[in-house]
Amino acid sequence: MKNFFRLISSRDFLELYDRFAPLDAEIIPLAKGLGRILAADVTAPEPLPPFSRSTMDGFAVRARDTFGCSESEPALLNIAGEIVMGRSGADLTLAPGQAAIIWTGGELPVNADGVVMVEYTNQPDTGTVEIFRPVAPGENIIRAGEDFPPGATVLQKGQQLRPQDLGVLAGFGIIELQVARKPVAAIISTGDELAEPCRQPEPGKIRDINSTTLAALVEECGGIAVPLGIIGDDAGSMLAACRRALALPADMVLLSGGSSVGRRDFTLQTLEQLDGSEVLAHGVSIRPGKPTILAKTGNAALFGLPGHVGSAIVVFHLFVRPLLRKLGGAGLTSGLRLIRAVTAEQIPSTIGREDFVRVALEWGEDADSPPRAVPLYGKSGLLNPLVRADGLLIINRDTEGLDRGEPAEVMLFP
Repeated sequence: MKNFFRLISSRDFLELYDRFAPLDAEIIPLAKGLGRILAADVTAPEPLPPFSRSTMDGFAVRARDTFGCSESEPALLNIAGEIVMGRSGADLTLAPGQAAIIWTGGELPVNADGVVMVEYTNQPDTGTVEIFRPVAPGENIIRAGEDFPPGATVLQKGQQLRPQDLGVLAGFGIIELQVARKPVAAIISTGDELAEPCRQPEPGKIRDINSTTLAALVEECGGIAVPLGIIGDDAGSMLAACRRALALPADMVLLSGGSSVGRRDFTLQTLEQLDGSEVLAHGVSIRPGKPTILAKTGNAALFGLPGHVGSAIVVFHLFVRPLLRKLGGAGLTSGLRLIRAVTAEQIPSTIGREDFVRVALEWGEDADSPPRAVPLYGKSGLLNPLVRADGLLIINRDTEGLDRGEPAEVMLFP
């Protein structure tokens, strides 16, 4: 096992992702686009809006006809007609001294370049309007193509689609999207001590937590989770499960448990036995998560994750999440928010490794002050600190702990 437990930095670990390519694109209907990642730029096929339109109820005018008017000296214009909603304004042309009744969203008549709000007008009779306040050219209107002229980039490749993005695409009549295929992640929990969550565990067994947690993490960052159940501490069963996962086909396999150096940890030898596989890393200089394994077969990634759920979550956010996002077309980023905080107490660390400390954030009355990061200590198998945590405080490998009141970065959980 030439790759056996050789620690590398987290930066070196992430550089291994150059070996993986984003997944192919697929075409989906617009209605299914929420949260998907664009696989190509979207350009405007036509101007938006397609015509100049009013943003107010009032009177469409030639702005020059209102210059200098006031409450004491109103401009008196003839009403040439009304722009009926849903009808073209091109059927009406304003001559000097004329105005047209218009409603919000209506198309401007020819020669109109402004709209006077109805509040600043008075109609002494059905054919005349008095205007008490001048408007400038372009006031209270949106010109044709002001949002997006033809050929403009509307949305960029790699962008995750939000509700407002889908609305803009609908405005252009774009009803199909080219998006990156969602990566499929197969999840396998290992351990003779594990039982299904739906069953009462036998003596000496505990319910499997990792499968549910990892599946939710995969779905949360845009992947498709396929839990494949629990296998025992048996090399043959693990190899068969990995082959079954790759035959789905899965773009990623997450093996939870069995990545350390214990006598019954078979993950490394299993990954080495898969057809065409290459072990890229076994061991990363972080805490928790040091025994993490990464292997590759074709363009599929296989991770050996720690068995403790707290450690598995840390490794997921640091390494699994960025690769899932790259495969899914979002680029090599975690997509998690980093904020500045100050330590609520002294936090020890060891030079030569990165520490990721679970913290709860306490916000003061001053909204401009950074929050206090309170470390949540506990044995690696405890779940209570994990549930209470807001994120992970980062201590870099060249730092021998942090004193109380020191600034630090916190990676917020989604």
